[in-house]
Amino acid sequence: MYWLIGLITLSVLGLIGMGVYLQLYPVPRPRRWLRGVLGTNVFVFVGGLIGILFLGAQDVLAQTGAAAGAAEISTGLGLALIGIGVPTGLAAIGAGIAVGPVGAASLAIIAEKPEMFGRTLIYLGLAEGIAIYGLVVTILLLGKIG
Repeated sequence: MYWLIGLITLSVLGLIGMGVYLQLYPVPRPRRWLRGVLGTNVFVFVGGLIGILFLGAQDVLAQTGAAAGAAEISTGLGLALIGIGVPTGLAAIGAGIAVGPVGAASLAIIAEKPEMFGRTLIYLGLAEGIAIYGLVVTILLLGKIG
């Protein structure tokens, strides 16, 4: 298991090193070896993640003594908890998608008219409110289970 973590770490460090290299020595057209190196690096990273997923699942399923003191969770309760977490995740993704363009437009407006700062802050708050609504829905649904 540790060798997979080391492999993924080396892959990430290789990607970071390649990014620094390309930042310092930009190339107008990607060379042939560059695509191969980056493709191999991404393949090793994804393969390592899949390996950790499968090997880690076996290790977790093999340990029964550690979870003996915890309360049993049924399949229905587990699915309900996953369903409760989905609104928060989707709301956070939606807020991230909304904040990107709104933030870029806000910076452009503030650069031209600094007095518009308050109004752009309200727009950013509205976009970020999507994530807060998802969190509120999750808290309300957790209250239904308990």
